[in-house]
Amino acid sequence: MNNINLINSLSGLLILTSLLVIEAKTLRQSAIQYGIQSFVLVLIFLALAVTTHAEQLYLWAASAFVTKALLVPYILARAEKSMEGQPASTSKPWPSIILAGLSLVVAFTVINSLNLQIAAEFKPALAVSIAHFFFGQLCILTQKNMLKQVLGFCLMENGSHLTLALLAYNAPELVEVGIATDAVFGVIIMVILLVQINKSLHTLDVTELKSLKG
Repeated sequence: MNNINLINSLSGLLILTSLLVIEAKTLRQSAIQYGIQSFVLVLIFLALAVTTHAEQLYLWAASAFVTKALLVPYILARAEKSMEGQPASTSKPWPSIILAGLSLVVAFTVINSLNLQIAAEFKPALAVSIAHFFFGQLCILTQKNMLKQVLGFCLMENGSHLTLALLAYNAPELVEVGIATDAVFGVIIMVILLVQINKSLHTLDVTELKSLKG
């Protein structure tokens, strides 16, 4: 029971770190918060491994630590140093907080209405994982900095990853390898494209990329 409470409690930290990723003033701060969030995700995987006796989750935790907590924040931090024309974050946090709260309410309502025997004890964490996917979409839609939008993709991926861990913790290790590879290579490809856009247009502000309109 203690491990179950720990898993559900740690999932609450994902909400806080998501809001910090979205509302941080600089990309470096957002990348650090994403790394912290990914470390919390690692702790959830470890607690879930102990609770469900799913040994493959230890590999999931190790892979997530290397790729999400270390590699992705490093790639984004390095990319920020090499780029110019990044818009400052001037938006107020209240709209994001309100929309995040609404996402949580909807997610909890939907999850509580379902009969999920495999994850009955983890419904709070599962609701957070579903809402977390929408937090990533919120980041993509509200941020002007395209590197920040990449972090929105990463938040969506973290939500999907947690959902899979809660509902299919007996999935083979190969699934985790595919997820980790997809996330890291997705970030690398997007950063390479943004580097080329920045070299050509000297900006990462989506509102200034009028020349990309068809």
